[in-house]
Parts: sequence; structure tokens; C-alpha cells
Amino acid sequence: MRRNRPSRKHLTHPAEDEDDSGRVSSQEGGREGTRGLGAGLEGRGCQQGRGWGGWGQPSITPPCAPVPSPVPLSPALCLGCPVPHPWAVLCPCAQPCASPLGCVCPLQVDKYLYHMRLSDETLLEVSQRFEKEMEKGLGADTNPTASVKMLPTFVRSTPDGTEDGDFLALDLGGTNFRVLRVKVSDNGLRKVEMENQIYAIPEELMRGSGVQLFDHIAECLANFLDKLQIKDKKLPLGFTFSFPCHQTKLDEVGEGLRIMGMGKGSVPAHPVPLLGPGTGTNACYMEEMRHIDLVEGDEGRMCINMEWGAFGDDGVLNDIRTEFDREIDMGSLNPGKQLFEKMISGMYMGELVRLILVKMAKDGLLFGGRLTPDLLTTGHFETRFVSAIEKEKEGLQKAHEILSKLGLEPSHEDCVATLRICQIVSTRSATLCGATLAAVLRRLRDNKGGDRLRSTVGVDGSVYKKHPHFARRLHKTVRKLLPDCEIRFIRSEDGSGKGAAMVTAVAYRLAAQHQARQKILEPLKLSHEQLLEVKERMRIEMEKGLGKETHAEATVKMLPTYVCSTPDGTEKGDFLALDLGGTNFRVLLVRVRNGMRRGVEMHNKIYSIPVEIMQGTGEELFDHIVHCISDFLEYMGMKGVSLPLGFTFSFPCQQNNLDEGILLKWTKGFKATGCEGEDVVGLLKEAIHRREEFDLDVVAVVNDTVGTMMTCGYEDPYCEVGLIVGTGSNACYMEEMRNVELVEGDEGRMCVNMEWGAFGDSGCLDDIRTEFDVAVDELSLNPGKQRYEKMISGMYLGEIVRNILMDFTKKGLLFRGRISERLKTRGIFETKFLSQIESDCLALLQVRSILQHLGLESTCDDSIIVKEVCTVVARRAAQLCGAGMAAVSLSLSLPCSFSTVLQETVKELSPKCEVTFLQSEDGSGKGAALITAVACRIREAGQR
Repeated sequence: MRRNRPSRKHLTHPAEDEDDSGRVSSQEGGREGTRGLGAGLEGRGCQQGRGWGGWGQPSITPPCAPVPSPVPLSPALCLGCPVPHPWAVLCPCAQPCASPLGCVCPLQVDKYLYHMRLSDETLLEVSQRFEKEMEKGLGADTNPTASVKMLPTFVRSTPDGTEDGDFLALDLGGTNFRVLRVKVSDNGLRKVEMENQIYAIPEELMRGSGVQLFDHIAECLANFLDKLQIKDKKLPLGFTFSFPCHQTKLDEVGEGLRIMGMGKGSVPAHPVPLLGPGTGTNACYMEEMRHIDLVEGDEGRMCINMEWGAFGDDGVLNDIRTEFDREIDMGSLNPGKQLFEKMISGMYMGELVRLILVKMAKDGLLFGGRLTPDLLTTGHFETRFVSAIEKEKEGLQKAHEILSKLGLEPSHEDCVATLRICQIVSTRSATLCGATLAAVLRRLRDNKGGDRLRSTVGVDGSVYKKHPHFARRLHKTVRKLLPDCEIRFIRSEDGSGKGAAMVTAVAYRLAAQHQARQKILEPLKLSHEQLLEVKERMRIEMEKGLGKETHAEATVKMLPTYVCSTPDGTEKGDFLALDLGGTNFRVLLVRVRNGMRRGVEMHNKIYSIPVEIMQGTGEELFDHIVHCISDFLEYMGMKGVSLPLGFTFSFPCQQNNLDEGILLKWTKGFKATGCEGEDVVGLLKEAIHRREEFDLDVVAVVNDTVGTMMTCGYEDPYCEVGLIVGTGSNACYMEEMRNVELVEGDEGRMCVNMEWGAFGDSGCLDDIRTEFDVAVDELSLNPGKQRYEKMISGMYLGEIVRNILMDFTKKGLLFRGRISERLKTRGIFETKFLSQIESDCLALLQVRSILQHLGLESTCDDSIIVKEVCTVVARRAAQLCGAGMAAVSLSLSLPCSFSTVLQETVKELSPKCEVTFLQSEDGSGKGAALITAVACRIREAGQR
């Protein structure tokens, strides 16, 4: 189906030297800004009182007048113009030239080549079509039919300026090839020195066997190494192989990578290399891995070799291809292939001009209708002629010389018409190249999720470098199609040689840095044997804590809780619960139902505890708590009702009974006097009696870990273990009474509060503690204490990550070696950020956003490294937690990957145990009420 032709309104070309008001701009391109060379000719005449650009002459103001020229002029008169002058073609009155020579004026050239002059709307349409082709090339299902193949290169990073060392490069792409030695030094100047030797490839080898060809290349390489006396050195080598390649790994590098490292000085974080038009044309850029279906993995970026010369091979450009493009294609070695390349590259630009000259001569519009054998010979009008003719000052003279060498006798009018043809052909090439490049940049902008883009484009190629106006026209097209983006263009310095060496240097740097990072992270990666050892050491410490004689020296204290039963489903009634463990505390009403309506209904209210009360007297603290209970009972309409109460008191306590807990030490900022060494249940009861408003039956004082176990026990009667891994970490489980030597009696079971955070305080974990664990411990509020907790709990994991990132940065392995003040700040990397970053579903763009929020400017590679550190630290914490749990039974689950690793570790270390995971809901509040409910059930059963 034939595509609709894009609109051709506004033929003023977007790449020419005019600003939006129609005035000529001289900001780029030197003196060409004073000429009207590719401007649309409609409405620009002298009769309108506006300047006209004489072809190759300075602009003048009407009335029209003859202008001096290096070539003798034949004054001509356009019909309707009152003043005879040479090249009066910019007047709106211009008609077919009345010159007796029968020549064509530039206005007629424009009309003759109408379909080569592309409007802004057409270029935007081409850009959008190319973007769709890119999408097809990236998709696994659509790639086979895509014309733009979007080939993965396995190059995952660009130079960051820290590359250093000696590298070799081979550049094979024609009848000659080069061997180069490239010295890269990181001395603050980013200095690159090169030595090279060119070797010929005989035609018989080019057409012979592959073995013969590569044997010849190896001999030349050996010769080069001998000359430099470096044959004994084993230097990394980069190979520029400028032929179509399918890559499966980095050491199969093709042409699209040639200029990845070409620039000097500072390069922005997201350079976009473009292999600009030369003999051929191609481009590459850094694409997000998540969009590359042809390669496994979603993290990071990879350079894509676009192979964009084939754009249009599926017919998508048929509506803008001209008869000259079709003739070029039919006469080529690969008809129907590389159609875009044939419209823009240096191999075909001169030939396009030649075909146009021949056609116009045959139509009697040039050279008096005369043709010569040279003009009729393919390849005799070279692309370098186009560049020469379009030069600022001597262009017309060059046109006269070139046409004369082709056996023609050109008039001045023929020379000017030839100049105009060259301008139209080269301008179309530049603007088409700019349109496709704009599509690449637009994709980069969208990948970043922003409205603007700041990026650098590295460009190589003879047309871009040697044509006097190609670069400016390309730049202007890009900026016109992407007005909100800041794009910088850098010329490549020897992209095929130096670039190959820089790709190798980057790969070498990345490999060395990766090895260094892995060496630092290795101690955090625990083996199966190490985890089994941790499990065994935990079991030994548990035994010590349970024993009467060894309890005093045990780090894992195994405290009796006097909770001797878990819920059996028959509990019922209304219960109050208090949850005190920080600057806020809660009062809850928990209604437990059994039978057909079995379930738990909760109502709660949160109250704050002012600092002056936290650090005042114990009497003030407990009076405040009772005041809040009174407020809650009034709020619930239950004033005067006496209910059983469970008290979750999350501070170190020694329990001598279910309703008795001796506070050992305040933590978490509390310093209320008169409480340490006292029974907190007694302090609460005294405060209730002082208020004389209500009476409550304080049945149980519990630890939040025990509450967690009881909450899950209500849902699953087989739940016998509770685990908390939050700000801190602890565990409890139902132990046989015969093993609990601190409590008299051998019958039944009792929940034991392990207080396992202190595991390792005796030094039994020193062999697996890292320098980062030691640093975190030394700067904590309780150095040498709670060492196991500091390796696994939320209060410390973020700080471990920060210390690792600091170490990486100091060694130049992260953030380009630049340590920010924010990174030096203790506590800046909260564990919630670790959890977010380590999440599998979080894209790197979001990781970078989190790091930016923390004041850490990162590249895509930095984000990958930070994510890896977070994963390693979180995984170790989960494994250590699992090793501890493997010493007991487990019936609890945790969210995210932490839970998965924990469960895997328990299963791996205790293969004979069948463990079910159940997540607790409000263990500290609901759990306290359920303990109270169980205690009431048992008490009532005993009374009966």
C-alpha cells in the first residue's frame, strides 16, 4: 500500500541560514550566513523591498544592480524586472530566463529538484518513521523483519576519564588496514598518544581464503610490534572490523563502536556517538537494557549498533525517494539495499549530482544541451567536487574548473546552476541525517523520563568533516526538531583507530574495577559451610542461655516469658492492650470472637509522649499513660468498665511471672527516673489507683516478639516461633519446660524470649564480621554490644551500605572517585532506601532518582553498582537471620527478597524440617491482647 506523501508546505529549508523571521543568520558557518543559498525563493524579491542573496555574492539592497564576479557575467533580464542584472532570480517576478543562451536560472533548478527539497513537516515525519523502525529492531519478535537492525554490541559503558594504559588497535575496513598503539594516561589531562602503521592488503588476499587474510594481518601486527620493540608485552587489543557482524559478546566488535571514546576533555554523562556520513553512514547510541529484547538482562545500558543505512529498505521512504535515487540504486552493487545510505552518504552524493546534471543537460537546461563522455561516466563526479563547489569564496571558480575537466564549456549560468544542485543534494543529505539523529536523541530523552535532554554527539566521517556546510545544516536540523534539548557535537579524532583502543580501554577499566569491587564484597558473601557454622554456634549459645549454670556467661539470654500456651481458637471476650516501645504509644480495644463468627476486631488510638515526660520521673510517665487510657475508654464509651489488659513493653526486662517484668535498662531515648529495677506492671497499677477513675486487670506484660508469635498462632495453631526483623531484631519460640532450667517444673512448654541480638558479643562471629561491620559498631551508641543485630537489622543495614559506598568511592570504583559531603553523613542512607533500591521491580532510572534525592549524582553504571551493594548486604542479613532461625523452628514470613532468601537459607540448613511462613499482623498490639485472652482462658479453665 502506497504511503501518503507528507506535506510539502513551507519549502524554506530548516537547515538553511535563516532565522524564524526570515532573516539570514550568521551565528554558524562563517560568511555563508550572508548568503541566501538554500533559502526558499517564494516572496523574497527586490520589489518587496527585501534583500536578495546573489549566488556567491554579498547581499545587496534593491534596486537590483549588477554585482562583480570572479567569472565573467552575461547580464540577463528576468521577465517583468525593470533593471537588467546578473542572476535576478530572487525577484518574485522571476519567469523563465529570457537570456538568449537558453540556460536555466537557480529558481528553475529549485523547481526542477522540487522533490529533493524537504519541508519541516516532511523531516518530522521521517524522524517519527525512523523511531518506529528503531522500536521494531529492538523487539525480539519484530527484529527479523526490521530494516534498522539495532544490533547489540555488548559495550556497556563509555569512557569516564580514568582509563589508563597501553592498548593496541586494528582498523580493517578497505584495501589498507592500520595497526595502532594507543597510550592513554589518567593524569588529569586525559592525554592520548598514538603511533600507527598502514599496511596494504593485496587483492589476491582480499579475494582469497579467510586463513590467508588473517595470517597476513597477524604478520603485519608482528611487524608493528617488532618495530616498537613491544613484542614481549601482552597488550589488550581492540579490533575495528567495518563489515556487517552479528555480535554475541564484546570480543566480536563491529564498526558501529568506532568512536565511543573520541572526545577530549569533559564529556557529559550520556554521550551519544554517531558515525557520521562518510563513504557510508551508521550510528550507535547507549540504550537501556530493559528495552533490548535480543539480550538477557534488564539492568544498565548497552551500546546499540543501529545499521541505519538500511532504513527505507522496506519501502518506508518511497514517497521521498526521487527518480535519481532510484537510478543510483539500480546501478549499485546491492539494488534495493541500504536505500537510506544511498540518499545521504559520501559514496553516492557526487553520483547523484552527476545524474542530475546529465538529466538537465538532456532536457536542454544545462551546457546548451551538450554531453561529454566524462560526464556520462559513472563515478566521474566525485563527492569531494560537491564540497569544493560549495566553498564560500572560490565555489563558482571550482565549479568552472571541474566542469571544464569533464570536457564541458560551462557558462557562468551553468556554474551557478551546478552550485545550486550541489547545495540541494548536500542539504537533503544533512537534513535527513539530522532527522534520524533527532529520533535517536528523542528516544534517549524519553528513556530518561524528562522533557529536556543534555547530551553529546560524537561524529566521524569525511562528508561531515570536509564539506563546508554539512555539519552546520545537520546541527540546525537537530535543534529545530528538538528545540528543548541541549545537544553538543564533537568531531571524532580517528574513531576507527583511537576509538577501538578506547573501547578496549573502557572494557579493561571496567573489568579491573569489577574485580576490585568483588574482592571488597567477597567477605560479605557467606558460603554454605559458613552458614552451617553460624547455625551451630547459635545452637551452642542457646544451650548456654537455657542452662542455669551457664546462663550468666551466655550472650543469647533465652529469657522465660511465662507464656505457656498459644491460642487454640476458643478464646473470646473484650481486651485492652497497651503498646509502648518508642516516642508514641497505642491503646487498643481488641474483641476476640469464637465459633462461627471467629475473628479479631481492633480499635486503637495513638498518643505521643513528650520528651519532657520521657526524660522526667517514672511517676509522670505512667500517669501520662493512664491519662491516655482514660481518654481512650471515654472515646470508646467504656468508661468504668473493667477489662483484662495486656502490656507490650519493648524494653529489656527480666520476667519472673506473666504479669511481672523488671525493667533492666531504658533504651530508645527514655530516661524516666525511678523505673529501672522496678516491676513495670506494678508502676502501671499504682498510676491507675492514683487516678481513681477505673480499674484494670493487668494480666500480662509481653515482649513484641512474643506478641508476634501469638498473633500468628491465632491464625495457625502450629505457629511456635516468632521473629522480628525491623529496626532491631529478636526471636522467641516455644521451648520444652524440661530444658528451661531457670524456671521450676518439667511439664509443658514455655515461650522463651531469645534476645538474640547479642549473639556474637563473645567474639564467636568475629571471623565473619567485616571491616564495615566493625566501623558501624565502633560508631554506634553501644560499641561491642548487639553485634548480630548490627549485621541483620534495619537500624544498621543502610549504614553498612554507606560505608561500602564510601570505600568504593575512595578507591575510584564509584561516583568517579568523587566523595560528596552527603555521602560522608552518617545515617543518610536509610534502610528504607536499601529496600527500595534492592527491589527487583525498581528500574535503574528510579534508583538514580533515589540517589539524586540523597544528593548523590550517579551514572547508570553507578546505579548498577549501588544496587549490587544493597543486594549483597541484604542477602547476607537474610542468610544470617535464616541461619539463626535454622536453629529453631519457624512459622513466620517477611516481605520482599529478604523473606525469600531467609526461607531458602532455613530450608537449606534444616532440610529435614518442614517450615511454614506466616506474616504477623500487628504483633505488638493484637499479640498482647491475644496473650491476655489465652491467659484468661487458662485461668477460667483452672477455676472451673
